[in-house]
Amino acid sequence: MSTPLFRLASLDLIRGFVAVGRRMSITLAAQDLCLSQSAVSRQIQALETAVGTKLLTRGHRSIRFTAEGERLFRAADGALQQLQDAVSSLAAGYRRPVTITTSVGVAALWLLPRLGRLQQQHPDIDLRVAATNKVLDLHQEGVDLAIRYCDESKAPWGAQKLFSETVVPVAHPSFAAKRLKTAADLASLVLLEYEEPGRPWLHWEDVLHAVGLSSGMAKGVLRFNQYDQVIQAALAGQGVALGRHELIEPMLADGRLTVLKQAQHRRSGGHAYWLVQADPKPRKDVRDLVEWIRVQAQAVASKS
Repeated sequence: MSTPLFRLASLDLIRGFVAVGRRMSITLAAQDLCLSQSAVSRQIQALETAVGTKLLTRGHRSIRFTAEGERLFRAADGALQQLQDAVSSLAAGYRRPVTITTSVGVAALWLLPRLGRLQQQHPDIDLRVAATNKVLDLHQEGVDLAIRYCDESKAPWGAQKLFSETVVPVAHPSFAAKRLKTAADLASLVLLEYEEPGRPWLHWEDVLHAVGLSSGMAKGVLRFNQYDQVIQAALAGQGVALGRHELIEPMLADGRLTVLKQAQHRRSGGHAYWLVQADPKPRKDVRDLVEWIRVQAQAVASKS
């Protein structure tokens, strides 16, 4: 049963909590709200009293959500974003943005480099990109589209396949003469590792095991928790990365990255990239963006 309206905490308290959650900083939230830090702190304390549970845990110069705080923030942030959008839509000349969500890596490597083309072809589309590695509830978060990376069996109903994925070792062109065939080859290389559990095709240990080697034989390993960081390190000549070919194809085409000699292309365990729509019959600007994404994806798939 929902809480009656008269028992809900005031909007001011919820707004203060969401501002803190968006910034994960009371200081920055206070600046956003044009309030003092102490005023925002009092709002958080009052909200915790109203809901009867702790929402934030304060550390040395840091804060984090409790489990209850995370749950409330996800609901409140989405609701306030919709309220912000609705209020903005009352202003003259306002165009509702098309919101698309995808992982940080896909946004940085595939979507953002293509946005110049989108602006040229569809200047009437206002786009909002929500880059996060969390799988968002599109309806609850007010999101129009999502690009998801998953196995076909886990693709949402109605999802459109954009392209599959091929993985191959890549590095700065200065590594062009390097190989990955023997222990001696590996001993001269630093491996750039993406720390994403459950995806062995993106891990060096699995790739090297197939040719009788181990990551322990390498000169060193640099580890990253975001895939775009792995590629930025490769571009900087810091080591060899497992390149997701379809995401980095422009970098291979213009020579910023090169595939190591005799490197084997590998399929990524059946995973692919899928386009998901929140509304099966969306408004025109969303339809236009869907078609534009499909055209961009077809160009990628044709080069795989």
